[in-house]
Parts: sequence; C-alpha cells; structure tokens
Amino acid sequence: MKKVLTGITSVALASMLLAGCGGGEGTAKDKLVISTWGFSEEFFNEQVYAPFEEEHNVDIVVEVGNNAERLNKIRQGTSQVDIVFLSDYYAQQGVAEGLFETIDRANIPNIEQIYDSAKAPLGEDYGPAYTVGQLGIAYNPNLITNEVTSWSDLWSEEFAGNLTLPNITATAGPMVLDAASTVAGNTAFNEDAAFTELAKVKEGVVKFYSQTSEYVNMFAQEEIAGGPIMEMYFKDIQAAVPEAKFVTPSEGAYAVMNTVNVVKGTKNKELAEEFINWQLSEEVQTASAKAKVDSPVNVNVELTEEEAEGITYGADVVDQLKLLDMEFVNNNAAVWTDRWNRKIAN
Repeated sequence: MKKVLTGITSVALASMLLAGCGGGEGTAKDKLVISTWGFSEEFFNEQVYAPFEEEHNVDIVVEVGNNAERLNKIRQGTSQVDIVFLSDYYAQQGVAEGLFETIDRANIPNIEQIYDSAKAPLGEDYGPAYTVGQLGIAYNPNLITNEVTSWSDLWSEEFAGNLTLPNITATAGPMVLDAASTVAGNTAFNEDAAFTELAKVKEGVVKFYSQTSEYVNMFAQEEIAGGPIMEMYFKDIQAAVPEAKFVTPSEGAYAVMNTVNVVKGTKNKELAEEFINWQLSEEVQTASAKAKVDSPVNVNVELTEEEAEGITYGADVVDQLKLLDMEFVNNNAAVWTDRWNRKIAN
C-alpha cells in the first residue's frame, strides 16, 4: 500500500510541476461555442472572433449550417452551443420551445445604440437583431423591358416563365405570402387572397428556391429574370450580372432580422452576453458593413455612399421596412406549408 501511495504522490507532484513550468500559458482557456452560418468565415475569424478571444482569454469554436439544421441540433441536444445566430423566423421557434436563456440587458449596454426595431424582435427577454436587411426584388434589365417598381410587377407577363419565388419554408416564404395578399388589394393579411393570387403566377415560376445559391445560379445562367431576394445577397447577383438591379417595392420591402441568442443550459451565460455586446459594438458593426458582410443596426455607424451600396443602411431605410409578426407566422406555418404544397408547389 505504501508503494501505491508513493506512486500516486509522485505522479501528482510531477503533474503539478509540469503545470507550473508553463506559467500562465499552460492554463486551460474557457471555450465559447457559437452556432452560425458558414459565410464570410475569414472576416469573422479575423475581425470578430480573434479580438474577443484575446481580450477574454477564451477559445471560440464555431459550428456552421443553415437555420433549420442548427436549430434541430439544439432541440436534440447534440451540440454544446452557447450562442446561436438565427433568422427571426427560426429564432421565434426557439423562443416558443424554451431553447434560449433570458438575457440580462444590463450586460449588453450596446443594445441602447441600435435601432429600436432591432432591440427586442422576440421580446425583451431574448436577444437582439445584430443585423437587419430587406427583402426586395432583383431583376435583370436585359430580360425585362419595363422598370420594376412594385410587388405586383412579378405578376406581369414579362416575368411569366422566368420568375423565381422562395419556398414557403424559406425565411422569405411568409414575406412573399404577405406580399401576395397586398397585391390582391388587402391592407391586412388575408390568407385566402394570398394563396389565390399565388395560384395565378405559379405556372410562370421556374423554381421555388430554398437556398440563395439556387437563386444566384439561376440568375447568372439567365434561367430567371428575377424575383424576391434579400439585399445582402445582391452583391453576388451583381457579380454575375453587373447590370442587375435591386428594387425596394413601392408597397414596402420586408425587414429580415438575424438575431443572436444565448442557448438554454450554457455555463457561459455572462461571457455569451459580453460577446453579444461586442457583436453590437460600433467597431464590429462598422467593419461588417464596410466588408459588406452584414448591414449595421448600430445607429453610430457612418458610411460613405459607396460603402453603403448594396447593404441596408440608415434610419430612413430601416424605419420604412415592413415587419411580420413572427409569433403569428410560426403559429400558422404548418397550415400554410400544407396549403402551399397542395395548391402552389404541385
């Protein structure tokens, strides 16, 4: 027994000596796991994650995927995520299912520096929108004779056979459903009128897209003349077709809000809130906007006309965007999806 104890003591002593040899550098860092999309990884690694890691002595681990995939991983408990970035459509599902921690806004003072509409899109207990974009219309003027100014123009003969619309399950799907209701002449959303109006145009739809890459590829190959798209992706469209135009429809474009939330059960809640505060900072928001990665929500961001091109910028633009009630959308999503699959997508 004495030999065993001596052996254990020796191992323990050796471990302590080894730990001490490295000084502070040998201390294990905290880990912050962030669930997000896979775009602009180099920008985020260099401009957002690295400075935060250095200041807080933390290692950031990133899990990437689309909204649905990443939300399902949280539902299933198959990832140890601390922070999740989601569009408001999917984030509202997380709120309804109790997947997020309530936040302490005192730990996120930069919330006071962002647009009012971005401060609490899911309610005061949950995370803010860190970027806001608009859903409008992009089109190729080489294929369309008349100028596009309205949602109703998508129902014109010029778009017949060369139109794309988002699938109902895409983030923009419910927005186009609302736009169809408006085209039908309603000031308040009318489900029956919206589906009737969409049925009129469905034969002219080349494809109901689920991913933005599908839209960009069809546009580049001139398989489509255009359709609804988020402004943040217009730079990819314009890279393929320089003459392409983006339009804010006369009836109004739709606000597309990407939110950031703290995941239920995290052991790093305060650190997560500090990261959200960093994400909302003037420094990060300005860098993201100038790189044309994300449109800013921080009202202190100042951009030149050239820097603002292709992103949603300025209170005069943001305040005019139409906001859908995401709780209402999610409560009706199953019914709309079933009706869409039977009446529109078939």
